[in-house]
Order: sequence, then C-alpha cells, then structure tokens
Amino acid sequence: MSSSAVHPQRIAFLGTGKIGEALLSGLLRAGKRPADVLVTARRADRAAELAERYGVAAVSNREAAALADTLILAVKPQDMGALMEELAPHLTPGRLVISAAAGIPTRWFEARLPAGTPVVRVMPNTPVLVDEGMSVISGGSHATEEHLLRTEEIFRSVGKALRLPESQQDAATALSGSGPAYFYYLVEAMTDAGILLGLPRQVAHDLIVQSAIGASVMLRDSGEHPVKLREAVTSPAGTTISAIRELENHGVRAALLGALEAARDRSRELASGGK
Repeated sequence: MSSSAVHPQRIAFLGTGKIGEALLSGLLRAGKRPADVLVTARRADRAAELAERYGVAAVSNREAAALADTLILAVKPQDMGALMEELAPHLTPGRLVISAAAGIPTRWFEARLPAGTPVVRVMPNTPVLVDEGMSVISGGSHATEEHLLRTEEIFRSVGKALRLPESQQDAATALSGSGPAYFYYLVEAMTDAGILLGLPRQVAHDLIVQSAIGASVMLRDSGEHPVKLREAVTSPAGTTISAIRELENHGVRAALLGALEAARDRSRELASGGK
C-alpha cells in the first residue's frame, strides 16, 4: 500500500500550539488540502490566526470530533482528561485518535473513548519545527496497519517516523523526545569552553554549531559506526585523544547512561500517573 493512497480524508488538530502548528504546516506543504484540515485552540484569537494563516477551518473540539476522520491531540498532558470528557460523546466508530502527549499510554485513551476506538501514541521531538523531527509511533490494541500508515504519513511530513512497541516508548522518549535538550546542553558547555580558551562567544557558537551539523550529516549519510568516524579524527598523541581522555576521566559516558535512565524512569512515572 503506497503512502500516497493512504488517506485523503479530513484531519483535525486539537490544541494547536507550536508542535501542532508545525505538524499542520508540514502536512499542508506535503500536499494536504486546507479544506480537509480543521483546527481547534483554547483561545478564539489563536484559532482565528491559524485559520487565516493556513486557510483551514477553526472549529470547536466537539465539531472536530464529529467531522474529522483523524484527530491529532496536541494538548498538554494535564489537559487531556477534560478533553476526553468533551470528545467521547461525539466520537463515532472508526475515528482515529492520535495522541502526541508525553507519558500517556494508549490504554488510558481506550478506557475513556467509545469501545473499539483506534488510538496511536506518538512522541515527536521539537525539530519537527524545522522539518527534521523524529517521531516514534506505537499503535494501541485497536489500531490497524492502515491506522499506522496514516499516522506515519502525517509525521513524515515534518521529519522521520519510526514504529516501536509501546513498551519501548519510555526509552524512546529519553533518547529522542528529550534528546535535543542534551545537544543544546552540550553546545552551551562547549561555547563556555570556547570563551575560556579566548574566543568571542559568537565565534565559539558558530564553530560548534557547524561542527555539529557536519558531524550529524556524516553520521546519517556515511553509514559508518560513530566509533569509526571518531577514530578518523583521533590521531596518535594528538589534540582529540587528549580531550577524550579528559571526558573519560570525568565519567562523561557514565553520566550520559545515568541521565538517560533517569529520563526513562521519569517517563514511566508520568505514564503511571506520577507528578
């Protein structure tokens, strides 16, 4: 089944904040007709702004539930309970519900929506804002192959999409959902190091950002293992190996392992209702 034939029907974005708007704009750039897209927003002025900017229809949550074939829930996790109460009475069988809310399992939605409602859980990350996102997709107990293909088509309009069992969503959240923050943290630290070494802040920033972009493209396009790429930069008794020795001496690898485990554990807490 080709992605171009997956689904020509109506999509509603409920709670169109930054991530929701990024998905909306990406889907329209990928060829979705504005006439087939609905949006909702908490504030009327925000809904009107989106309707004017993209040529889509601004509707209420109840109207979206009644009219759309696919509903993308992009509200904050703490607002999801109230949204379910509002939507459930108006959903008809066959509507696909896609949740982009962190930490809420598909079974939570299935217990609050009409029996048999297909639910797909997605964890996108913030680079969807620049069409370089990584979205992890997991189907609930009623989601079919067609529902998963439909979800992939939407999220591939703003980057890449990967299917995983829902049991691996917490690990994926730690790696890719939170992942951009780790890179920003590293760039921040390296920029401070550049200043310490005598470089102006902007120069240090530009050097690091371009190095990060180049390294990322090489990782993506070369097919080489990161160890091999690192070894290509690491000459005997050179500057790179001296720096790597310091990283190892300070336990940076162990710290990363611990940090990712902590993020995974926190995602599990949120999924089980922890605050």
